[in-house]
Amino acid sequence: MARERVPVVAGWFGGEGEEFRLTGTRCRSCEAVFFPREDAFCRNPECGGRELDEVPLARRGRVWSYTDGRYRPPAPYVCDPEREWQPYTLVAVELAAERMVVLGQAAPGVGVADLAVGMEVELVPGVLNEDEEHLWMTWHWRPVTEGAL
Repeated sequence: MARERVPVVAGWFGGEGEEFRLTGTRCRSCEAVFFPREDAFCRNPECGGRELDEVPLARRGRVWSYTDGRYRPPAPYVCDPEREWQPYTLVAVELAAERMVVLGQAAPGVGVADLAVGMEVELVPGVLNEDEEHLWMTWHWRPVTEGAL
């Protein structure tokens, strides 16, 4: 039986394949883009705008910074305490068009030795957790390889 794919946070990302994107919002007044999305008011302190449009964010960006997580985070982070802890890599990615930096995990198999500041990376779907009925979906950043779209 196939497990249901459920986003860990509804409304933050969606799509399949090349259409997989993080979802932000853009203020109609000042053009500022926000992620995570904002649906009530413009977060720009110099703007009083309240009209926001949903926008897909860029799929590619450049590594701004990165680090590894070598410890098991405390609750509410979801992990099986019976399983051996597996370190993970966090990547801060600059999206030039949106003028923002978005944090996310690196794709499985990508460690700090595989990354460099300024390296181009792309957004890919990932699994944060799973159980017998669900795959809890998130996003990951993966280095762009030659010839990749």
